[in-house]
Amino acid sequence: MRPVRTFGAVMAIGVVVVTAACGGDDGEAGAASSAGTVTVQAANGAVTVPAAPKRIVSLSPTHTETLFAIGAGSQVVAVSDYSNYPANAPRTKLSGFKPNAEAIIKYRPDLVVLSDDMDGIVKALEKVKVPVLLEPAAANMDETYDEINDLGQATGHTAEAKKLTGDMRAEIQQTVAAAAKAKGRTYYHELDPQLHSVTSKTFVGQVYGLFGLQNVADKADKAAGGYPQLSREHVLKQDPDLIFLADTKCCGQGAAALAKRPGWSGLDAVKNENVVELDDDIASRWGPRLPQFVKAIGDAVQKVQ
Repeated sequence: MRPVRTFGAVMAIGVVVVTAACGGDDGEAGAASSAGTVTVQAANGAVTVPAAPKRIVSLSPTHTETLFAIGAGSQVVAVSDYSNYPANAPRTKLSGFKPNAEAIIKYRPDLVVLSDDMDGIVKALEKVKVPVLLEPAAANMDETYDEINDLGQATGHTAEAKKLTGDMRAEIQQTVAAAAKAKGRTYYHELDPQLHSVTSKTFVGQVYGLFGLQNVADKADKAAGGYPQLSREHVLKQDPDLIFLADTKCCGQGAAALAKRPGWSGLDAVKNENVVELDDDIASRWGPRLPQFVKAIGDAVQKVQ
């Protein structure tokens, strides 16, 4: 089975849902603590970093995107192996899922940004006086904006971060307003060909909720973890109006592949060409490209009305 993609983690077995609090609100995310430094409230507490760090290491694909989007790209010296966007990010073999403190320290970072504290990496880096910002997977959109502003405060790009979050809010609001509410319409969001999905309480599910869509995975989440594995029979019985595939790049899934699955060609979404092929990365990250994910859903909602 391929790794299950979520907004917070990509794990070989199961899904890790990070519930630690992210940074403070837009106005309190950072405050000058002394000359040449800034203090940012992150999930690992109050972190003091250089006011304009010059050697940033990012172990989170989402945060890598954010750093470049707010103009801090030139300050980034290394990013993790999964950080594939933007193309000019200094991608390395560093892992955010099996982090190695010694390998990270070789880049002489004055700031390390990550979304998961795997194998005690935060304490390992703090022991050698490397500032670490732990900004976990956002549980909602407000946390997304907070984390972007945290990174702006930490890198000397406060104004750029606030502009980015403002633009994101406006674009998302515009998309939602332009799409007719789809109350009563149902959808299925696929994470992998093994039919892992998301429920309405997850970040991804909340995005769909902006349009009033009903999630066919909700009733199947017996463990209440937010990421159930559905049965083929359940999907066929629910016969969703819309199907969104977040496993196109990783697993070669698409409308044509779906139609070849036993029984799936009879689904309304397949027959009516309401199968949406998403970009895996955009649909699994909570950063600057979130409006593109929202736009894909909005376009589909408008089409199905």
